[in-house]
Amino acid sequence: MFSDIPSPIDLRLMRDAREWEETAMSKRPWRIEFFEAFASEILSNGNSVHRILELGSGPGFLAEHLLGALPSVEYVALDFSSAMHELAAKRLGRLGSGVKFIERNFREPAWSSGLGQFDCIVTIQAVHELRHKRYAAELHQQVRSLLLPGGAYLVCDHFAGEGGMKNDQLYMSVAKQAAALASVGFSKVEQVLLKGGLVLHRAT
Repeated sequence: MFSDIPSPIDLRLMRDAREWEETAMSKRPWRIEFFEAFASEILSNGNSVHRILELGSGPGFLAEHLLGALPSVEYVALDFSSAMHELAAKRLGRLGSGVKFIERNFREPAWSSGLGQFDCIVTIQAVHELRHKRYAAELHQQVRSLLLPGGAYLVCDHFAGEGGMKNDQLYMSVAKQAAALASVGFSKVEQVLLKGGLVLHRAT
């Protein structure tokens, strides 16, 4: 019998959301390398990416980087926290004028309803917010249904095991993350970057 892993913070509260925003980059300054890797992977498709969905968009760190590199893209930021959306809108400023902020919880079965389809779906440090690794494959299946033909899913999260996290119920190993993506029908899963307890995969 599996039990969900409770979160020590509530990111729907402005206090907790702001604390996360203020410490995320200082705790893991190499996150910028992952932002750059996301942008590089998207730009490698030339001008074919017009619509991006970010899951667990938080205070807008990744959105800021991607919109700086792709200013004309249509960007949909999905998060379960209105506090995070408020922080993101402030961070993005004019860059956020074309961003559609959607408040939904991707733990809910119908989170993907009515979103349309995307050339690229991105997420960083959010999959574990499902609160147990057993939910990951279902999320990946829903993501796959939102991708246009030839679209890419760029998914980055903490991993369990050497160099990573200790909780192997909340986090998957690098190999199991790749296997979960392959299990829902992604035909090509590639590791893009591994550093500081985080791993980025590209699934197509």
